[in-house]
Amino acid sequence: MPDKPQLIVALDVDTFDEARILIDSLASVVDIFKVGSQLFTACGPVVVRHVLARGKKVFLDLKYHDIPNTVANAVSAAVALSASVHEVLDEKGKKKDAKQGLFMMTVHIQGGEEMLKMAVEAATKAAQDIKVTKPFLVGITVLTSDEKTDNIRTLVLERARLAKACGLDGVVASCEEAEFIRKEFGKDFLIVTPGIRPAGAQAQDQKRVATPREAVLSGSDFLVVGRPVVKAANPLQAAKEILKEMG
Repeated sequence: MPDKPQLIVALDVDTFDEARILIDSLASVVDIFKVGSQLFTACGPVVVRHVLARGKKVFLDLKYHDIPNTVANAVSAAVALSASVHEVLDEKGKKKDAKQGLFMMTVHIQGGEEMLKMAVEAATKAAQDIKVTKPFLVGITVLTSDEKTDNIRTLVLERARLAKACGLDGVVASCEEAEFIRKEFGKDFLIVTPGIRPAGAQAQDQKRVATPREAVLSGSDFLVVGRPVVKAANPLQAAKEILKEMG
C-alpha cells in the first residue's frame, strides 16, 4: 500500500509514438502509467512492455467483465505480459532484468462473485508461474461518467463489500464515495479515483469529478489523470502542478 497518494497518468492517446513521447516527457515525475482500452486496442502488448522496460509501473485498465472462465483466462494472459520477450540492456549496454510485473489491473464488480474470485485466483497463479509480484486487482464500482443518483453511495459500498469478500485489493470509485469506503474498510483497501480535474478545469464528459486536493483529503490512494496532462501544452508542467496540488 502506498505511503502517500500517488499520481497515475492515463495514456489516453491513439498511437504508440504519442505514448512514447508522453512517457519520455513525464518520466522524471511520474512512476505509474495507465494503459486503457483505447491504446491497448491500437498497440496491444508492445506498449505495456515498453512502459515496463522503461522501469515504470503499468496500470492495465481493461475493465474485464465476462463469464468467469473468460475473465480468468484474460487475467492470466495480462499477467503474462510481464514475461521477458527479448533481452533488455541498460544505458551501459549490460543485460538488465526487465521482468517487472504489472502493477495493477481492473475488473468489473458487476461480473459477480464467481468471476471475481476466479480472477483473483488466476492473477495469483499466473504471477507465481512467471515469478513476479501479483498485480493489485481493483474492481470498478460505478463509472465516474454515470449520472449521480440518490442511491449511488449505497450501490458503491455494496460493490466494494463484494470486492473485499472476493479477495480484491481495492476498488475504483469517485472522490464522492472514497471517504465512506475508507471509513468502512480501513487503510489497507486501495481506492483508485479517476475523474480528477485540477482546480478550474472543465469536467468534460465526467459527471462526478474532484480536484487533486479533494481526492487526497477523501482518502484516495491513486489519482488517475488523463486529459488535463495528456492534452496540456506542456504535459510535464501540468503533471508537476497536479503533484503540487496533491501535496
